[in-house]
Amino acid sequence: MPYVKLDPSAKDVEPFVEVDPTGRYGRYKDMLGSGAVKKVYRAFDKEEGKEVAWNQVFLRRFVDDEAMIDRLYAEAKLLRCLSNDNILSSFASWTDQDHQTLNFITEVCSSGNLRDYRKNHRHVSMKALKKWSRQILWGLDYLHSQQPCIIHRDLNCSNVFINGNLGQVKIGDLGAAAMVEKSQVAHSIIGTPEFMAPELFDENYTEKVDIYSFGMCVLELVTMEIPYSECDSVAKIYKKVSSGLWPRALAKVRDEHVREFIDKCLVREPDQRPSAAELLGDSFFQGLDDDVEDYCLELDFPNLSLRN
Repeated sequence: MPYVKLDPSAKDVEPFVEVDPTGRYGRYKDMLGSGAVKKVYRAFDKEEGKEVAWNQVFLRRFVDDEAMIDRLYAEAKLLRCLSNDNILSSFASWTDQDHQTLNFITEVCSSGNLRDYRKNHRHVSMKALKKWSRQILWGLDYLHSQQPCIIHRDLNCSNVFINGNLGQVKIGDLGAAAMVEKSQVAHSIIGTPEFMAPELFDENYTEKVDIYSFGMCVLELVTMEIPYSECDSVAKIYKKVSSGLWPRALAKVRDEHVREFIDKCLVREPDQRPSAAELLGDSFFQGLDDDVEDYCLELDFPNLSLRN
């Protein structure tokens, strides 16, 4: 499909830097975020009349890393196959051969990633933290329920995004995800060291590695400290994790109920860790929607669903 060129002399043309091959999506120069692999720009869906995120990867950077290129294409393809309120939606993807870029369009989360959002909002109630955590679990439960099972493998607060005006949380950055049959295990070492389960380092693991990472996410949300931030190298993190030493931040969790919930996620034996579905039924979330249910009953809407 030919690449759409913009005519800068046309006065009625949006100030797009580039447009996708179909002409539907236009990219602005404003950057929403930048990581080690890709840059994310503000963009516009002309057909739907809404802002979206334009993810762009310069493939020349990975010309000698075929595995990374495979991961990037896998993420773009995988996102198109998923549909869940708590998973970042993707609408299109293509390769621009002229500029050697991989591009894919995703929904935009107005408030960025959850790590930065939490840093900017230090006074957050435990109820709000529980609501964020529950939405992450809804997303994980969806991924783990797929056939084959989808393991995220790099879940951390910088890969979870939020629409702050709605309190809506979505899991993103599935470039490290693996699809594994329930009776099988995965073997590649991949992820963010501070959030990696012990068995992931041993290259023999299941979707339970995501539960461990989720526990570390909850720990970060509660303490506003990245786990193992006391370590200044990956080697030191690995030594602590392999020795069964917990991150310093865990000692800062004073609420016994919260600590108990995090501990369940961080159990060293993966087969003893609860599933995402089991955690959703944990007493940790009990009473979270009582105020909503009471209000709905007052309005005589007893069957109103609390799920999006």
